[in-house]
Amino acid sequence: MLWSALLLPAPDDTASPTDAALQALAIWALQFTPRVAVADEAVVMELAASVRLFGGWRALRERVASEGAELGVSRIAWAPNSLAALALARAGVDDGFRQPLDVSLDALPMETLSAVRPHRLTLAHIGCRTLGDVRRLPRGGIGRRFDKQLLAALDRAYGRAPEVHRWIALPERFAQRLELMFRVDDAPALLFGARRLLLSLCGWLAARHSGTTAFTLHWAHDAMRAKSAGEGGSLTVRTAEPTRHLEHLCRLLAEHLARVELLAPVGDLLLTADDVRPLEETSASLLPDTVRQGETLHLVLERIAARLGPQRVVRPVLCEDHRPEWMCRWQPAAEPLPRKSATVSDLPQPGFILPAPLRLLMRGNRPYYQGELQLLAGPQRVDGGWWDRDEAAGQMRQVVRDYWVAQSEAGVLWVFQTRLDEAPAWFLHGVFA
Repeated sequence: MLWSALLLPAPDDTASPTDAALQALAIWALQFTPRVAVADEAVVMELAASVRLFGGWRALRERVASEGAELGVSRIAWAPNSLAALALARAGVDDGFRQPLDVSLDALPMETLSAVRPHRLTLAHIGCRTLGDVRRLPRGGIGRRFDKQLLAALDRAYGRAPEVHRWIALPERFAQRLELMFRVDDAPALLFGARRLLLSLCGWLAARHSGTTAFTLHWAHDAMRAKSAGEGGSLTVRTAEPTRHLEHLCRLLAEHLARVELLAPVGDLLLTADDVRPLEETSASLLPDTVRQGETLHLVLERIAARLGPQRVVRPVLCEDHRPEWMCRWQPAAEPLPRKSATVSDLPQPGFILPAPLRLLMRGNRPYYQGELQLLAGPQRVDGGWWDRDEAAGQMRQVVRDYWVAQSEAGVLWVFQTRLDEAPAWFLHGVFA
């Protein structure tokens, strides 16, 4: 068994972490394992089945430590069970596997075990200072003098009895609030707190094996504000493809916040996931993926669109249309891409389409283009567009054609013959690379 305890610092010496902070940390931890529970001021998780999935124990520990620090985790400990991990974390000992568990726990102050705390004064009067001192007391005397929870907790911590936990359930929707440590007057400075919320969002998405294409950051103005400022504001960020890449989401949000002007100081943030979609993660190799350098094209386009404006950066998108002129359209790069459709034809499609079909010369019944054309494959009959009206020209974009793959001295061509016309003709429409 491999347990980890993540300890959150208390707001002050007399208080404990808020339930909201513990719940947020638990939701983030669900990306590593479904066996996550809240124990007093900490979140505990069982990771034995997840070590190989995350690249080994060392890689898993480094990731939990680095991301946990951004979420406010002050101490992390690892042990064979959750109570032992929690006791070690409270004592500032991070590894319970360096030596036998009994030796590690015996040296800890007795207050590191929650069940000891109600009896610490009585135990101190009889000379107990460490968990080892408490464990060496006669069991019969402990059972008669103290409650049964003390003996049961000692047995569970030392691995002599099984543990029972109440597992955290993954919420269906993501909506997480964060109270800022100080009031923020500048919108780009909101990214410091928003990054913490985005880290929790990415953990929630990973637990659902999903990505987001839209999320909204809400902010609430401070109570001491002008009436004209209103209650707060919001900013929605969209992506073309589902993603849970933390750095990319932070960069997009930073670009949008750079153009926002706050009307009053901000004290609270709320992040919600507006559009969540399944994220398909595939690998084309049986070998481990290498470390990828740089960004993919759609990530770069989204970041440029966030800086220049959504209508100034466009990308081509394939459409479900048999007519070659309208198989592709241009849309803003930040808009979600449509789902991929099946191939519309068994015939190969040309790499280059002419802006307008070029009418070919005829000799006899044979079309010519730098020589007589030899028809290699076809026909592919296209009959559609009766529903598509060109408002500017005042006519329908209906086409009735037979397409062929043809060979000439100029190369391999994509030609078609019109049908149902008074004078059927041949046209050159594309060229194969």
